[in-house]
Amino acid sequence: MTARTEKVTISLPSDLVRVTDEIARETRTNRSKVVSSCLREFANRRLRKQVEEGYEAMADSNRHFASEVMELGAEVWPD
Repeated sequence: MTARTEKVTISLPSDLVRVTDEIARETRTNRSKVVSSCLREFANRRLRKQVEEGYEAMADSNRHFASEVMELGAEVWPD
């Protein structure tokens, strides 16, 4: 299934246009695919970072909960 595409107009510094053209030639593709690929990679890294931050927050929450449970357990079942 082909993703729906939309045409956009963007302005880039000339050095990035040169790099984009070089990559397009090397990979035998076009500017649009190069830019799209770069944006997709950026979006994937961003999502990965958000997921990692979420897991870290959950780990902190779970450690805090476990600590509280251990304290309550010690009150209910003293040594």
